Amino acid sequence: MINTKALRQEQIEKAQQVICYDGFSSPKLIAGADVGFEQQGKITRAAIAVLSYPDLELVEYQIARIETTLPYIPGLLSFREYPALMAAWQLLKHIPDLVMVDGHGIAHPRRLGVASHFGLLANVPTIGVAKRRLCGESELLGEQPGSCQPLIDKEEQIGWVWRSKKRCNPLYISPGHKISLDSALLWVERCVKGYRLPETTRWADGIASNRAFFEQMMQKNP
Repeated sequence: MINTKALRQEQIEKAQQVICYDGFSSPKLIAGADVGFEQQGKITRAAIAVLSYPDLELVEYQIARIETTLPYIPGLLSFREYPALMAAWQLLKHIPDLVMVDGHGIAHPRRLGVASHFGLLANVPTIGVAKRRLCGESELLGEQPGSCQPLIDKEEQIGWVWRSKKRCNPLYISPGHKISLDSALLWVERCVKGYRLPETTRWADGIASNRAFFEQMMQKNP
């Protein structure tokens, strides 16, 4: 039986180790990371795409597929996802200065989403770039691209709600590890090129699960 109480306590303890100030400067390589599941959840798949900065050209990508070690349990998703992320990380030949993870950083009820958990384990600056809100509240967001509101939970700012593209749902951006609130938003902004997602996680998602996207992008980046 899975001891969920112990896992939640581990989250609380690890959250105390998360650094929410900048631990890097002038990144030359920025990565995106994405996790999915295959074979009805039996296999966890993680993709990491490393891009050069500022031109955002693909330098390297790695995909790891491992046996899933934990069932889906709300609030404990990072324990289900990080083993495959670490497996992909260990395959990289080019180590990025910053990683954007498709998921939450500190914008989590116990302040340890997958971006924070992975950042701690890999000892790398990370940002959570999520498509859905997990916790927290914000003021009404404007419809124009660039509209932004603080994401607040229990009177603490845990991230940003940011609209990257008109007529698209917003992104939920939060520090993962070794990065400040302001820098998390800034670097996501710098990596968006006309699409809803930053190029980093867009590449990672495309490599992992969208063959047509991957083939199209590879033709542009031979």
